[in-house]
Amino acid sequence: EIAPTEDQNMAYSEILYDVSDKIATITLNRPDKLNAWTSVMEGEVRAALIEASDDDNVGAIILTGAGRGFCSGADMNNLNSLQQGASSGGPTSDSVRAVDNAIPGGLSLSNDFSLRYTYFPTVPKPIIAAINGPAAGLGLIMSLYCDVRFASDAAVFSTAFSRRGLIAEHGISWMLPTLIGPANALDITLSARKFTAAEAKDMGLVSKVFPMEGFMDEVRAYATEMATLASPRSIRVMKRQIYQAMLNSLEHSVLLANSEMPASFESEDFKEGVAHFVERRAPNFTGN
Repeated sequence: EIAPTEDQNMAYSEILYDVSDKIATITLNRPDKLNAWTSVMEGEVRAALIEASDDDNVGAIILTGAGRGFCSGADMNNLNSLQQGASSGGPTSDSVRAVDNAIPGGLSLSNDFSLRYTYFPTVPKPIIAAINGPAAGLGLIMSLYCDVRFASDAAVFSTAFSRRGLIAEHGISWMLPTLIGPANALDITLSARKFTAAEAKDMGLVSKVFPMEGFMDEVRAYATEMATLASPRSIRVMKRQIYQAMLNSLEHSVLLANSEMPASFESEDFKEGVAHFVERRAPNFTGN
């Protein structure tokens, strides 16, 4: 079961949450376990994403891990419990079923993006995965549903599932081929081999690789530029356009863009976007 998250001001126990300079940083915080994923962590990440979505002082979100790992996958104790439940004939579907998990008040997208683990695209602000170290299983899945992925040169990746007797979980059989093509997706899912940050970049799984020393400074510099120079309204609309386009035809994407243009011309952010360029000054977007 997902841990309750009704109280957005909850005291987090398995993540760290910080807001500074218009950036919300969510840090998975079980460094002694390489930030292995638990139901508590799952609920807290969702609560933090809701908190960041609702905060007008947040323009971008970074998801990263404490210590030397990003997320090593599901906590093995959880996997043992699932195995024991299955062996005894007990129900296990509650632990793995898709649940309605879209961000309240977030982007309106297809139901494909409102399921357990697939809901990150409904967050109306950009989510940047800062993959500082090992990312395997559910850790890799979390990164796939972020909008942008950066890796340190210390990062190492694995789908892991075939080496646990499992399958391609939580939609990565669709998401991986969409991002890196069927051949690469089959390679890393069937073999579950480990691969480096450099290979992840060659595949297109991550956009950039930075040295571990200064890694978070590079990620924050990117996030700061996005949070201060890009219109929040434009980000919301374009994020919705791109994720919907992944499921729609070219014609539908063109018609949707044409329907959005008049509203963008009338927006405060469009007027500010022109004004700050003409006046050669920093923008002061309101998101409206």
